Amino acid sequence: MVGSYGRHTAIRGVSDLDMIYILPPSLRSSYDGDTGPRRILNRVRDVLKARYPSTDVRVDQCVVRVQFTSNKFKFEVQPAFENDDGSFDYPDTVAEDWKRTKPRDEISATKECNDRTSKNMRYLARIARAWKNANGVVMGGLLIDTLVHRFFSTTDVYDTAGTGSYDLMARDFFEFLADEPDKSYYLALGSNQQVKVKARFQPKAKKAYNRCIEAIEADGKASANKKWRAVFGTFVPLTASKSVHSFDDTEQFIESMFPVDIIDSVTIDCEVTQNGWRPTSLREMLHNRTLLKANKDLNFRVVDCSADRPYELKWKVLNRGTEAERRNMIRGQIVGSSQPNIRQERTTFRGEHVVECFVVKDGIIVARDRIDVPIIS
Repeated sequence: MVGSYGRHTAIRGVSDLDMIYILPPSLRSSYDGDTGPRRILNRVRDVLKARYPSTDVRVDQCVVRVQFTSNKFKFEVQPAFENDDGSFDYPDTVAEDWKRTKPRDEISATKECNDRTSKNMRYLARIARAWKNANGVVMGGLLIDTLVHRFFSTTDVYDTAGTGSYDLMARDFFEFLADEPDKSYYLALGSNQQVKVKARFQPKAKKAYNRCIEAIEADGKASANKKWRAVFGTFVPLTASKSVHSFDDTEQFIESMFPVDIIDSVTIDCEVTQNGWRPTSLREMLHNRTLLKANKDLNFRVVDCSADRPYELKWKVLNRGTEAERRNMIRGQIVGSSQPNIRQERTTFRGEHVVECFVVKDGIIVARDRIDVPIIS
């Protein structure tokens, strides 16, 4: 077992497991040449398909993906030949060649750092995954673990820190991420193999850093819990909040309905319209600090998505503030699109409202985005 699960940095609710299947050395010469990688992957696929005839089993570049529908769990099986130094040669159908991977070195480096930091390395790697999944940050598990490892190489402040310092550790880690220069790849912990950076993470890390500061300053207040949940999502438990109004708490959370593993990006915008006015982009209005008033038609739409079709869109419209509570209209249910790629809404009353979009593929949330909808009277 390799990947995040093998390094013991996976977060609860993991939806996939990476496995290396060690091939008999006697087969190596039979799969030399540029057709060898595809032939061995096809052979493994056929064996697994015979064992699980009703399961989706397919070749995906370097692995055989086994997607179970009953529990939405996915196995990625990588056939490989073991080398004398403990590394593995694995097939790549795009390169039409065999490549080398060193997961044991990555597992060892993770354990060494975790032992040195009083288990804080794995804890920070897990909450970084919670942040990634809660905020739609496109980062792979190995990149997260590599960046956490690099963070601990820059400071020894948290080598013996206990739970009372986790808030400061999270703050400093996000500051570290926000200050990282743009790179196309990093050298993985332990193996020094290239780990691709799929998308910039610095802007969302900067936002998380600012929210950590606000949460730390609000320590002891009810608002602190909401600020931490804005960073880490449902990884942070809800606390009871007081309100002068009695209302039904109808908010739903996508994490309780689907596994979340952010591997793609999605961007939403909103077209704001009103009779007699030119349609305007909500993000443009927010950028220009233009106030959004009531009685406007809102068409939220996906403007960009990196996930391969087919996929399904889910939406969440959450009303916040005393007016939403007074009207007993906080909403927050997970709903479908009004029409393909679009969710239609209308502004009605004052408040800091939020709209989120989730991309569901193979029963897993693979991308998410949100947009604030501040409405004045």
